Amino acid sequence: MNIIVFGATGMVGKQLVQQALLNGDSVKAFGRNVFTEFDTKTSNLELIKGALFDEGEVLAALKGTDAVVSAIGGGFDGVDKTRTLGIKNIIAQMKKAGIKRIIAVGGAGVLNAGEHTLLADTENFPKEFVPVSKEHEQAYWYLKESGLDWTFVCPPVIKAHKATGSFHTKANYLPEPNNNVIYSGDLALFMLAEIKQNEFVRERVGISN
Repeated sequence: MNIIVFGATGMVGKQLVQQALLNGDSVKAFGRNVFTEFDTKTSNLELIKGALFDEGEVLAALKGTDAVVSAIGGGFDGVDKTRTLGIKNIIAQMKKAGIKRIIAVGGAGVLNAGEHTLLADTENFPKEFVPVSKEHEQAYWYLKESGLDWTFVCPPVIKAHKATGSFHTKANYLPEPNNNVIYSGDLALFMLAEIKQNEFVRERVGISN
């Protein structure tokens, strides 16, 4: 499969690139610092230095790919709009390029607490995470209204650690059991499997080790 990874130089993005290459996929790594983070001589890896908000650069990078994997991040104060504006531009350019499949990282606050309530809107949700959760929520709505075949993975705290293969998932809700942490390697492992297995198309996914 030919995939493109946005946010390729972050904690999860690096795992996505490395694991996808091990899986035998052809990978485009998109970001500002890709040439300092990855070996330019790696087989089946194309490095693309680009700006996430640039329509032309994102469209050019998308051409020839089968699916999009987004691990874009940003600040936690609600002022940084990288996640929402980034996803909005990726969606727009995917439509132009005729690409339908995308899996993206969000946050646990976007999962359901009840039938009509998100976790971020509940009384016990940590107040320091509310601004970034609202940013994730807007990104979720962009995906939901896009008409694309999307999956929005909503992890709790992400810890830098290699993949173990031992984790739990659940559509739209926190998984059971939920330990409030997911290893970056396992998050990448799940995302790359889901991009092919399509078990959670047009759904949010709770995940935890």
